[in-house]
Parts: sequence; C-alpha cells; structure tokens
Amino acid sequence: MPDIRVTDLIDVVIVAVLLWAGLGWVRRARARIALGGVAFAGALFLLARQLELQMTVWILQGFFAVGVLVLVVVFQEDLRRGLEQIAVWGMRRKPHAAPPDVVDAVVGAVRRLAADRTGALIVVPGREPLERHVEGGIVLDGRLSEPLLLSIFDSHSPGHDGAVTIEGDRVTRFALHLPLSTDVVQLGGTGTRHAAALGLAERSDALCIVVSEERGTVSIARDGRLVRLTGPEALAAELRRFLQRVSTNPETGTRLRRIASRWPEALLATAASAGLWFLLVPGATVERFTRSVPVVVENLPAEWVLEEIDPAVLEVEFEASRRSMLLSALELRAVLEFDPLLAQLGRRTFEIGPEQVRHPEGWRTLRVEPGRVRLSLAGNGEAVAP
Repeated sequence: MPDIRVTDLIDVVIVAVLLWAGLGWVRRARARIALGGVAFAGALFLLARQLELQMTVWILQGFFAVGVLVLVVVFQEDLRRGLEQIAVWGMRRKPHAAPPDVVDAVVGAVRRLAADRTGALIVVPGREPLERHVEGGIVLDGRLSEPLLLSIFDSHSPGHDGAVTIEGDRVTRFALHLPLSTDVVQLGGTGTRHAAALGLAERSDALCIVVSEERGTVSIARDGRLVRLTGPEALAAELRRFLQRVSTNPETGTRLRRIASRWPEALLATAASAGLWFLLVPGATVERFTRSVPVVVENLPAEWVLEEIDPAVLEVEFEASRRSMLLSALELRAVLEFDPLLAQLGRRTFEIGPEQVRHPEGWRTLRVEPGRVRLSLAGNGEAVAP
C-alpha cells in the first residue's frame, strides 16, 4: 500500500465530485445511448491494448480520432450548457428578486387567457442566461401587471404569437422566438407554443408557462419536462416554488439531501476516482523487482533431444511502473535460440542476457542471474555429456 497524504485525499475527492457531476450530466443528456456506446468502445480499446491486439487497437484509435469531432458536434449544446452552469455557479449569478404581487399578476392573466382560449407563452428565467437561445423580440422593460400581459397576448397585438420574458417585476421583452423541441413523446398533439416552451426548458433552467389556444389548458415546461396543470392554484404553487429556488441559495441540509438522493452515483464516482488514483499516481511509480523466469529453447531440430536445462529458471531483475506490473498479461520467459552448428562442435554452455528475456511492454530488464545455462542434449540417438 502506498503512503497516502492529505493532498492525495483532496485529489481523490475533487475528481470524485467531477465524476459525480459528469454522471449527472450524462443522466440528463439527450443522447445517453450514444455515450454508452462510447464508454463500451473505450473499455474495448483498453482491453485490446493490454492483450496486444494490434489490429483492433489500430482500428479503435482511428475511431476515436473521428469520434472526438462527432461527440463535439452531437453534444455541443449539452457541453455548452455545462460550461455555462459552471460559470453561473462560480459567479453566484442570481436573477432579479420578484415581489409577492408578481405571482398574482401572472396567475390572474393566465386564468383570463385560458378562459378566453387565447394562446400565450411566458418565460421566467432561472440562473442561466437565455441570450443565445432566443431570437428577435422587442425590448419593453415595463412594470409587470395583469393588464399589460393581457394586452401583449391580445390577438390584435403584433407580438401575441411570440414569448414574453419576465425578470423580477419587469416585462423585459416580448415577441420572442424560442427553439423548438423535437420530443414527440411529450409534445403529443400540442402546438408550436408547447414545442417552443419545451425546447427552451431542454436548453436552460427557465420556467415556461403555456396557455393552449385550442384547449384553454395551462402547462409548464421546466428541466426538460412538459406538465399540464390542473388549475390556477397549481400554477401559483409552481411559480412560487420556482422563484424561491432560483432567488435563494439552497441550505446545506437541502444540498446534502440532494446528494443523498444520488448516493449510487456518488458511490460509483468515489470508487472510480480512487481506482484512477491508484493507477495513475502510485501506479506510475517506477520500482525494481525480481521474478523467476523459465528458460525456453526455441528452434530445436527434430534430430536433437533436450534432456535437461541447468538452471531451468533464472532470477531476473526488472524495472517497471506499478501500473504495468498489475495490468501485464504476458508470460515471462528467457528465450535461447538453438544453434545446431555449435551443438555439433560440442558447445553446451550458452549465455543469456537481458535482450533475450521476453517481458510486457513498459518493463526493462536490468540483470539476469546466472547469465549462463547448460544444456544436456542427445543427438542421433546417442547421449552427449554436458
């Protein structure tokens, strides 16, 4: 066991947290099956490299060279959002605080819009910026009120087909265009407003409120999910809960409960971090060690019979990293190439040096003891003394 310092424990904890966050990102990513395929290919590559399957390793290396570019293209939205979340967490970005009457104004307007079957789309931003997800729009920056929302979504208003963003007690912009979702399972038979709400909820932490023009129903989209609400009371509860969550930092107890709910991922991340540390940190330490290596005679003609090798096993000193010692799968052997001409001349003692020892990749032979072996041979049916 290697000596473990406090800094090593900190190192393991940091990597475990990063892996834990990565597992959460994979769980939320929209292409988890593709990520599973990449993980399987990576495991196959490591196995093929250890077993020295040269052609398989060569093919997989080419696959990964192209795969990196493919992954960046496929997961560019998820990767960009992950980087934005890190920046938001580091800067402690908070949205504008909303006064208590904001919920009443939004719920009152939505109630009347749903009763009149007037379509509407209201966006309440979270902590993440929305600028790169939305297009167009008209700057308003007006004091939020129920009459203002009703006038914006009036069918005679030029901006009633777009979305409205609310920050604090201000209506910042209207007639916005949002990205459309392609999740046909959740969208079902809904229209463009629902697809826009779910599309933004898939790409950010915003809360989107949708009023259906055809059915007069109210739905919300958040964290990549589209949910139909039962009434104004449910909308008020969801809106208050959302505003409370984004406007205040979660308490330590809340964070611990959130982490505890994902304990299998935390356990897996910790085990993976500890395993990587053992392989990469103490595993990279170069050590000297001795192994008993058998002597093997190759290219022995059929007319010669090998009766004895003295000694049959050599003590060989190697130098290698701990990682290569643990992962090596190649059998050690000292190879003696048989020379029939020397044998006919009576030679029975042969030298064996480090270059004749077969060992795994990454090992280095330092010393062979003893450096000579004697062979007892029989040729042409007659035994020859050593």
